[in-house]
Amino acid sequence: MHAVLREQQFCLARHLRDPERHAPPEGLEDRRLRLYRELFYGGIEALLAGNFPVLRKTLGDQLWHARVHDFYASYRCRSPLFTRVAEAFVDYLQGTEPDTPWQRELAHYELIESQLYLSDAQDPDHDPQGDLLQGEPVLSGTASVVAYRWPVERIGPAFQPLEAPALPTLLLVYRDAALQVRFARLSPMAYCLLTQVQGNGRERLQALAADQQEGLALLENLRDLGVVIGTR
Repeated sequence: MHAVLREQQFCLARHLRDPERHAPPEGLEDRRLRLYRELFYGGIEALLAGNFPVLRKTLGDQLWHARVHDFYASYRCRSPLFTRVAEAFVDYLQGTEPDTPWQRELAHYELIESQLYLSDAQDPDHDPQGDLLQGEPVLSGTASVVAYRWPVERIGPAFQPLEAPALPTLLLVYRDAALQVRFARLSPMAYCLLTQVQGNGRERLQALAADQQEGLALLENLRDLGVVIGTR
């Protein structure tokens, strides 16, 4: 009896995920099945649309729903948490042929935004008033430094580039004191400074052959924004 019930459950699950390929269990009314199909898919689609609003608008209805349907039917999530679905969708995109050349990076950028918005990360131990040249600057737990081939912060329905720029897009994405997620473009020097994790501030600036006062001004400005929270 248990084996029969289990097989019926799997049969129903396969049908709800991919009704075009898998028939439903016998004896179930199609009207009821249609309701379940719409509720299950609609819930996942609405969740993804909320996490990837720019990607959803830029791809348009046809490409977006085709992509979500394939994710819903073929990808096996490892976590039962709804808050991890967006991360699973980005992972799914890595193993697919993209609809657009910038699709994966735009999705990753929007994932970073949503993760920082929801983050409850605790800042590491630090001295808020520490000397940023003598000590080791510490980034906030709600800040991320990222690099992309495509100008992801500009892509949208009105701007869909076909070729990547010669220079990468270097971004600082952070959550401010008002709990709003913001981004700022970084110079190559600033990007290298913020992505190095060893050595004190002075050593970092010397290694980059940068003007120390310019670099110190950058770090102090980031401390004012709450991105650099002090020193270790």
